[in-house]
Amino acid sequence: MYNSRNKEIAVGIFVSLGLAALLMLSLQVSNISNFSQGDGYTLAARFDNIGGLKVKAPVRIGGVRIGRVIEIQYDQNNYEAIVKMNIHREQSRIPDDTIANIYTAGMLGEQYIGLEPGGSETFLQDDDEFSETSSAIVLERLIGEAIYSNKPEGK
Repeated sequence: MYNSRNKEIAVGIFVSLGLAALLMLSLQVSNISNFSQGDGYTLAARFDNIGGLKVKAPVRIGGVRIGRVIEIQYDQNNYEAIVKMNIHREQSRIPDDTIANIYTAGMLGEQYIGLEPGGSETFLQDDDEFSETSSAIVLERLIGEAIYSNKPEGK
């Protein structure tokens, strides 16, 4: 009788640990666990195509997270996506000629904004906009171009 009760307790502990591990994994993948807007300033960037970029996506310089995407809008006049991001207050020295790119990270395809600093002595301030951007690479477009560029002429 005691043996079966011990087995039931062991199975219960094992299942509880498994559920806790699954919860931790889902928080890591969704970036909810470390999201905080905190004290920072807002920058904006315009892109022709943002791919699968989502709100809360990280903003990085040299692989270091310095902020998060806080809003994505569509400009109907210029047919562009406007991405607003919150940058940590300590990261106040981002040159105004910095290029904002959309990259894909990891096997799950999480997209993020990568910043490539320029050499300007003037820095971006709150509510400024990046002057140069590079849109997301759309895999379907690349595959389509490869298929049609290898098609023999006359067919």
